[in-house]
Amino acid sequence: MTAAHAARDPEPRQETITERWPQGISRQATMRISDVLAQLGPQFPSISHSKLRFLEEQGLIDPVRTPSGYRQYSPADVERLRFVLTEQRDSYLPLKVIKERLAAMDAGEPAPGPAPRLADGAAEDGHSSRRRWTAESLAGATGTQAAFVEQLVTAGVLSPGAGGWFDPGAPDVVRIAARLAEYGIEPRHLRSLRTSADRQVSLVDQLVAPYRKQQTPSARAQAATLGSEVGELLTRLHTAWVRQGVADLG
Repeated sequence: MTAAHAARDPEPRQETITERWPQGISRQATMRISDVLAQLGPQFPSISHSKLRFLEEQGLIDPVRTPSGYRQYSPADVERLRFVLTEQRDSYLPLKVIKERLAAMDAGEPAPGPAPRLADGAAEDGHSSRRRWTAESLAGATGTQAAFVEQLVTAGVLSPGAGGWFDPGAPDVVRIAARLAEYGIEPRHLRSLRTSADRQVSLVDQLVAPYRKQQTPSARAQAATLGSEVGELLTRLHTAWVRQGVADLG
């Protein structure tokens, strides 16, 4: 190459490739879907195979495919999933916004909140999130009397399912009802609140019904995601109204 050519031809540019978030966590894909569910299940009891596939379809994660077509995940994939699920649950963000945040973090912007933790198999104790409760076990776990739990059932605040078992969220209901009882708000006073909540659930059900009827894993996962997002927005709206009303009392 002549000197003239060298002067005209620019030097090759060195492209800087930024590692996708989270940085510094292994990207060796050795985990199966069942391993991922075991990692995240205690923190996010509603996570499922179909939810993972749906998040993959939305471009939020990109697991490795084996030659036989099975998905395999890395610890970094698990932390991306943890971020997505946390933003959905705690910040009520739609997936579009979460995807934009991930893209910004992939480009080098700092991640909000605490640093990701290494997914090393030390899952949190998820026993209570999967447990079926009786009136007696609920009373023991919440420090109340079985008679108080029965009052909540009689008032329609708690509803046992098949076999007389209560769902995993029952302890929270009992604890909150017990605190309210300290202010003189009895279980019978909470019936109207339960009725209002049931109406909100019916509204969400109407919204997600078209997806649920499709009977595909992706559609069921989309129904679960949509229901969760809309349900949290309705909860926030109700909370805003109560807070405003209480503030007006002062």
